[in-house]
Amino acid sequence: MEKMTTQADCSHVECLREPPPEIAATLAVLDGKWKMLILWQLFRRTCRFNEMRRAIPGVSQHMLTVQLRELESEGIISRTVFPEVPPRVEYALTEHGRSLGHVMRALYEWGETHLARAPLSHPAKADAVQAENRI
Repeated sequence: MEKMTTQADCSHVECLREPPPEIAATLAVLDGKWKMLILWQLFRRTCRFNEMRRAIPGVSQHMLTVQLRELESEGIISRTVFPEVPPRVEYALTEHGRSLGHVMRALYEWGETHLARAPLSHPAKADAVQAENRI
């Protein structure tokens, strides 16, 4: 494992380099406005498409479909189609996706601290309060 460079030991040339491949790969998988919110829902429970759409305000049907397909292609989530009429499709985290649990927890804790320090008018805080009230 490569030693993580801190600001104190980072020369100007080193800081201008591309991010390490591990960071670039992680960001490529998680990049997208809705992916972290999708993952948050799936850490809570297995969801059907419309359940997820209702739980994530502002996401369009098209964008949710795109983001779910990308997460599925990366092996982060699974899509199960049940042979029923009407058809039932459920999304769940894979073992690989569940391995992001400590990352999600760290982001949650950082956000909790950040929102506590942010002014009440901070848009993210208002959105977080609204989302919490829907749960």
